[in-house]
Amino acid sequence: MDTSKELKIRCWIDIDGKKFFGPGRAQLLMMIEKNGSLSKAAKEMRMSYRKAWAMVEDMNQRGQQPYVELHKGGTQGGGAELTETGKKVLATFKKMNDKITETVQQHTDEMLGMI
Repeated sequence: MDTSKELKIRCWIDIDGKKFFGPGRAQLLMMIEKNGSLSKAAKEMRMSYRKAWAMVEDMNQRGQQPYVELHKGGTQGGGAELTETGKKVLATFKKMNDKITETVQQHTDEMLGMI
């Protein structure tokens, strides 16, 4: 009988035992950077605006520096942009995840062959 085997790994950062940053928040930052808007980023991720806003607030409050700067609406509409800290955190997280993925891929066949 053939079985399907898959090696999965996810990396996230905890602060005081509570999830702080991982793939979902990284994706939210990428979408904010792409769209220049929190509401558009949330919509593209099929996430409620309220949840996206709560995630941004959590990152801004618990991180060493804010990750996202939100601009209030008005006649020209609001917007959102990553701060320099947000850009650095996102780039470093992406680089780290790429290296982790590369390492896992190098050992996947061997590992799954033993299971």
